[in-house]
Amino acid sequence: MTTKIAETAQDVPTPAGDARVHWYLAPDARLVLALGHGAGGGVEARDLQALAAALPLDGVTVALVEQPWRVAGKKVAPAPKALDEAWRALWPALTAPGLPVVAGGRSAGARVACRTAAELGAAAVLALSFPLHPPGRPERSRADELTGAGLPTLVVQGARDPFGRPEEFPPGTEPVAVPAGDHGFAVPKKADITQTDALAVITDAVGMWLKAI
Repeated sequence: MTTKIAETAQDVPTPAGDARVHWYLAPDARLVLALGHGAGGGVEARDLQALAAALPLDGVTVALVEQPWRVAGKKVAPAPKALDEAWRALWPALTAPGLPVVAGGRSAGARVACRTAAELGAAAVLALSFPLHPPGRPERSRADELTGAGLPTLVVQGARDPFGRPEEFPPGTEPVAVPAGDHGFAVPKKADITQTDALAVITDAVGMWLKAI
């Protein structure tokens, strides 16, 4: 018998308009994993959906956070400052269940988490597809943003990510590499790993890491 994960959506006011939290509830939750999306997509991203499907079965409630600009149907993300302000404003909704909250996200969402996690009292940071630098511009590194989080941090990175391959990250970050994965963790059909197996690398690594939080 397959366990049914309870899902609910919650609109949360922020200075930039309403954000929307998509809750995937664990029956006996021990913590909340809050994940923001990137600048080029929303909470439908394959890695976010894979985590939302897998982790509640292991005691982790997943909250996929849709930033106000996406809720409003806009195509272009605002400046980082506006993203951070909205994240700060919705944080009380994430802590309302009374559980430790791990802050995270993919790409731009990971940057938001890194910049705000310590001040908000997050337990740790999960950075999926962290954009270490713009494609082809390794000299414009954002490593300080990542290492400056000041909390236990797990980085999961595609082996072919043009925004930073795993081997480009600074000592002390040690990303989990997703074989053949690009910035969206998509793998080519000719790869030695299937898309399903690539997503399992992510969910397994995150699940094991969260057990130590």
